[in-house]
Amino acid sequence: MALMLPTPSFSFMNSSLNHDMKSHKLDGRAGIIHMHGILKFKSPTKVNATKFGSMFDPEKRGPNMVSNLGSGKMIEDDFVFQETFRIRVYEVGANQTASTETLMNHLLETTANHMKKIGLMDNGFGSEEMSKQNLAWVVAKIQMIVDTYPTWGDIVQIKTWKSAYGKNGVCCNLTFSDGKTGDILVKASSFWVMMNRNTRKISKFPNQVRVKLEQYLVDTPPIVEQDMPRTWSKKSDTIDEHVYKGLKPRWIDLDINQHVNHVKYIGIILESVPKNIMDNYEIDTMSLEYYKECSNDSVLKSFTSILANENGELANSDVVDCHHLLQFEHGSGSGNIMKGRTRWRLKHKKSWTPPSTA
Repeated sequence: MALMLPTPSFSFMNSSLNHDMKSHKLDGRAGIIHMHGILKFKSPTKVNATKFGSMFDPEKRGPNMVSNLGSGKMIEDDFVFQETFRIRVYEVGANQTASTETLMNHLLETTANHMKKIGLMDNGFGSEEMSKQNLAWVVAKIQMIVDTYPTWGDIVQIKTWKSAYGKNGVCCNLTFSDGKTGDILVKASSFWVMMNRNTRKISKFPNQVRVKLEQYLVDTPPIVEQDMPRTWSKKSDTIDEHVYKGLKPRWIDLDINQHVNHVKYIGIILESVPKNIMDNYEIDTMSLEYYKECSNDSVLKSFTSILANENGELANSDVVDCHHLLQFEHGSGSGNIMKGRTRWRLKHKKSWTPPSTA
């Protein structure tokens, strides 16, 4: 997927829902998405619930959720896209659970498939109308809350819907749920804009794209939205800072837009996170904001600043807050590439209770 090449600041980042772009209301009311089915889940059919002998008899074989793996469909009057995945063994990390990158990759895949389904993505990261004007979708910001990390073999279901964000932004909301119980595992909001492939700068929406997009927008706010710090943490606000230099993205880290895939940045920023945090904690919430693109020729340095808890200490803390900064090393570029913030919880602790859908 694409990573954003923004200019230093964007008005839409700090703006509320902008009605220059028309949005739809489900059941005639805004915000109804949480109450009328978008986050409701029917009891799924059990996987492998039939006897072995009936597996080869189509008349005896009942519905099986595995048959829906990888298939996407529009629901909720074509305002919501739903897709089902199985967590593969190569997507599970040292913690025996799906890695943060795995979650982000599946969220990206579902978002891109939704765009393709509604005609806003064709070859590459852009529709036919966008390609004529050398435009492509890129990601400006991602915010995610993880309640439970799935494990190898788990079947997960992702739902996504779109809303306007500012004058030239689209918010892609997503829920990541257990395919058997329907419990919500992850909530995320990603914010997309358009980049001109020639100038590498952010562009306004062409009218043809805007008209097509407006048919699928729902009038709801982001389901995850956190304020990002605009300045790097001062030394007095931290108990420790860690720097990892000489990081070089690989050629296989590039995406269709010929720059480093935004998901790959997660691994890069984690290089500067201390080992004791990686060993004993897991990411609870994450917020990433992209400022510049980089390529596999870039040399990067990653900063992690660990924030003090209420007692000014890290030891024996159930929660650790970190700020992250990714920059070019001297001579290979200038300015910030990405800023981020993470909250870490002791492993096996949960962060939030999914809202009631009754």
